[in-house]
Amino acid sequence: MSRTDFTYVESVSPGSGRRDPRAALASDAAALSLDGDWRFRLAAGLHDTAVGFEDPAFDAEDWDVLAVPSMWQMHDLDGDAPYGRPAYTNVVYPFPVDPPRVPDANPTGEYRRAFTLPTDWPGTGRTVLRFEGVDSAFAVWVNGIRLGDGKGSRLPTEFDATDHLRPGENTVAVRVHQWSAGSYLEDQDMWWLSGIFRPVSLVHRPEGGIEDVFVHAGYDHRTGRGDLRIEAPEGARVTVPELGIDISAGETVSVAVEPWTAETPRLYDAEVATATERVSLRIGFRTVVVEDGVLKVNGRRILLRGVNRHEWDPDQGRTLSVATMRRDLEVMKRHNVNAVRTSHYPPDRRFLDLCDEIGVWVIDECDLETHGFVFHEWRNNPSDVPMWRDAYLDRMARMVERDKNHASVIMWSLGNESHTGQNLAAMSAWAKERDPGRPIHYEGDWDSGYVDVYSRMYADHAETDRIGHQTEESTKDPALDGHRRNLPFILCEYAHAMGNGPGGMSEYQRLFEQHQRCQGGFIWEWIDHGVRRRTDDGREWFAYGGDFGEPLHDGNFVIDGLVFPDREPSPGLIEFKKVVEPVRITVDPGSRRITVENLRDFADTGDLEFTWAVEDGGDVEHSGGLDLPALDPGNAAIVQFPAVLADLGEPRGERWLTVRAVLAKDEPWAEAGHEIAWGQGRLAAAAGPVPAGGAPAEAADRGYRLGNAAFDALGRLTAIGGLELDGPRLDLWRAPTDNDLRSWHAPLADTWKRETVGLHRLEHKVLGIEADGEGLTVATRVAAGAAEIGMGAVYKWRSEGGRLWLTVEVEPQGDWDFPLPRLGVRAAVPKELDDVTWFGGGPGEAYADTRDAARVGRFRSTVAGMQTPYVFPQENGSRIDVRWASLSGGGRTLTVLGAPHFAFTVRPWTSEDLAAARHRTDLVERDRLYLNLDAGLQGMGSAACGPGVLPEHRLLPRAAAFTLGFEVAE
Repeated sequence: MSRTDFTYVESVSPGSGRRDPRAALASDAAALSLDGDWRFRLAAGLHDTAVGFEDPAFDAEDWDVLAVPSMWQMHDLDGDAPYGRPAYTNVVYPFPVDPPRVPDANPTGEYRRAFTLPTDWPGTGRTVLRFEGVDSAFAVWVNGIRLGDGKGSRLPTEFDATDHLRPGENTVAVRVHQWSAGSYLEDQDMWWLSGIFRPVSLVHRPEGGIEDVFVHAGYDHRTGRGDLRIEAPEGARVTVPELGIDISAGETVSVAVEPWTAETPRLYDAEVATATERVSLRIGFRTVVVEDGVLKVNGRRILLRGVNRHEWDPDQGRTLSVATMRRDLEVMKRHNVNAVRTSHYPPDRRFLDLCDEIGVWVIDECDLETHGFVFHEWRNNPSDVPMWRDAYLDRMARMVERDKNHASVIMWSLGNESHTGQNLAAMSAWAKERDPGRPIHYEGDWDSGYVDVYSRMYADHAETDRIGHQTEESTKDPALDGHRRNLPFILCEYAHAMGNGPGGMSEYQRLFEQHQRCQGGFIWEWIDHGVRRRTDDGREWFAYGGDFGEPLHDGNFVIDGLVFPDREPSPGLIEFKKVVEPVRITVDPGSRRITVENLRDFADTGDLEFTWAVEDGGDVEHSGGLDLPALDPGNAAIVQFPAVLADLGEPRGERWLTVRAVLAKDEPWAEAGHEIAWGQGRLAAAAGPVPAGGAPAEAADRGYRLGNAAFDALGRLTAIGGLELDGPRLDLWRAPTDNDLRSWHAPLADTWKRETVGLHRLEHKVLGIEADGEGLTVATRVAAGAAEIGMGAVYKWRSEGGRLWLTVEVEPQGDWDFPLPRLGVRAAVPKELDDVTWFGGGPGEAYADTRDAARVGRFRSTVAGMQTPYVFPQENGSRIDVRWASLSGGGRTLTVLGAPHFAFTVRPWTSEDLAAARHRTDLVERDRLYLNLDAGLQGMGSAACGPGVLPEHRLLPRAAAFTLGFEVAE
């Protein structure tokens, strides 16, 4: 086989021999799935391919068997990885930037399978071979005859196989190339993976059948009527039985309908039929417009509470089952997510079916990104090079034609991070002409000349506020300035969910609610793209960039989701759910009123029940239902406290009223009783512990004794009530988070670890110890080697009966010009104290700027349950606003008291262990537990990609004092 047979690999052409794009349709025409086991061989490059492999007589019995759909690099990764390994880059191309050429070392998968054409397969019409997704370029043969080739990995491709099929057994052969000219257009932030990764099928196209359908189903919010017109072949009939519609294709009918929205996803079953084919449709009536600078659906402004979603499965890569897709959407809806941007390519078509059904706004994004050209000042960027125009238009057309009938799709996106240029403008013009009923989105051109919304990534809170006021900086092109200022604004990416965080989401949400123009955005991103692995002894871990020996990689930057790789929600998702609650509940003990606001755009609150409960010290005293009318969107109700709360008697502890909004009945995505929103108010404060003293301190056993507590010669607590422990001592360090380690500016972790700062290697110097009749006072200075700055810390110990009190007074010494990671004390306690109970914020972790989801109550966990399993180990697990916490085990209980509050973590490893680990399996439990008791913690922010910690959430060094109490019970 000559080298010229592979010219399509480096051609900028989108393909040859392909049929025109069309809608994805549910048809009664004959179809045959070709999913399953295929014979497979991986060639090292074009020079290594099997000559004649497409011939039906070719003997491939000794080839491997590979499942289709799948991605070949995802196979047997814990074994010998016979087909190579995943590779991750965020921006850089992993091959020389020499468009359209690609390396000779171009892994090439050769697939073959035999199939039997059913005996009842129609003998008339055409038969189409359909590929839903192949990465990155491929050529196809049926019975040895070449049908054509294609590019555009996340888009469907069809070939007419009619003239080359025969009754009985047939052979299909596919050659798939990892790299092609198309790879220059597919530089998305994700793992580089290859193969036939979406379904393959044979589809019959009957004579006189329905080749394509375009549903136009608008809704007039003023009249409540829907207008339906369906483009289909001449002579086709359109029926919608529920609406009494029976019309000809192309005819327009107006009827009273219930509109489709993401909150009320009303669909009508319809059918388009000819004499030879029937196509089933699910139609949602809705109208999308940009009007007066606002994005509206059905006449109302919408607020996007969205996420960016890559397709990902930790075992299969971008090959997803329908069950996994449905689970994604169910988890989203249960956490108040109402929108998805399909970053950065069209998803599996079945995902959009589910979005229609379950109810999610969708920005459908084209399979386009050329981000790697940014390092070359965008020279030769295909977006502005004429020879790539057809490829750009082809990708846009294939997306729009496939997905045009989905009510959930409210905007088309041209792609992502491809700078700007004439080819993008051409895509927009084509889409506007083909489908004027949907606005165009694209973030890469801030002048916004060919889009209908102003879209940005990671604009900070201050800039977002300016944009809301229409006082943002002028465009580069003055002629477009007025146009852009009068566009609706969305943050297509914000609040980067990498590791612990993101912080600052509630401040963004306030801006979205304050400014009509600011219509929400999309968290980056939905899921951590971890690859599931196991150690030799069977422990699970998740790989990220660099774990497969890639010479170029971007580390754990691919681990940046609101759910972990196994799809368990992270604390970030729990926080997001609270921040974007579509119902806001305010409990005001002063006025004894409860305010409920319906923040939805379309739905009333008739689907919700409102319940209340009063807890005293964490115990439920009273509970019941709240009688509220169904509130229309935008409306609010104020009700008095339930009458039973008028005389509750004296509280035993803190008394809190919690009001919850829960589903009144089962929904497709959650069961009745699922919580949508909550609010709390404190009815009575508890009489907090009052630090006191009385016992004198005295020298004893080469140290000191104070009541039932023992101290060593340096004044460090070594035991209380017979319970051995080590510390507590001042602690300023935390295992850096991703947001500490990365930044567009100077990462905080670099400052903290600077040679002349060294917060990770502090040394403690005792300056003086005073034991007297009031207690024990230990004066110290804490600093690092090579550092001039330090922190003065005075420990004042007092004893009251069996309770030991500690007041720590700190004062920065020297020029501290940066925030601290934490301010508190750390102690080591016996390992058996594994059962943790606390009263305060919970049940999950919370920090200064990620605390909205922490409600006050009494909670219980094991030490293991206190750890957040971030793929990349880092600071985690702090509980906030804690009044008291008890650690129990081995017949003993250590209780820590706040005067009034503290934050705490408890771990089987140290902060230093966390900082040194790169994966969860690197963490080895020690023979002690390590307890952090903190007066303050630096916020999380989103600096790994975006703004850092807001000023009000920074832990600035300043003189401070905090008090803790300790007691031990048998």
